[in-house]
Amino acid sequence: MRSREYDLDFRAKARRTSAWGVGLLTVAALFWTWCALLLLTPYQVEDRPDGRSTRECESRLSTEYGTANEGLQRGDWCQDERDWPEALLILGLSVPAAVAGTVLFTIGTLSGRMSAHAEAMRELDGLADARNV
Repeated sequence: MRSREYDLDFRAKARRTSAWGVGLLTVAALFWTWCALLLLTPYQVEDRPDGRSTRECESRLSTEYGTANEGLQRGDWCQDERDWPEALLILGLSVPAAVAGTVLFTIGTLSGRMSAHAEAMRELDGLADARNV
């Protein structure tokens, strides 16, 4: 394989690596959005097991000792519907995706830039050699 073909193939691989990084960062952003929706939006729960009546519950973060935090002690079902472990699990799943996405994006971007820099240096060396002859 000639040098130019190898360089073009290397840059294509770098773009693919960078694209995988962007994809994983997008997945992490979706997890963060899902977690934010769970914590910041009000929701409804069924008061009785038969499902005939519903109750409006405050969001998990905007309440202080309200419907979301007191639980079944007062006879409401809000605490069991959206509990902290679910939100923390979703947030925890975003961490590996964000780290891997950041690493892949950085590697892909730096590889492409280093390849472009090496090509520019080869061209400059060729111009300098042509001038010195």
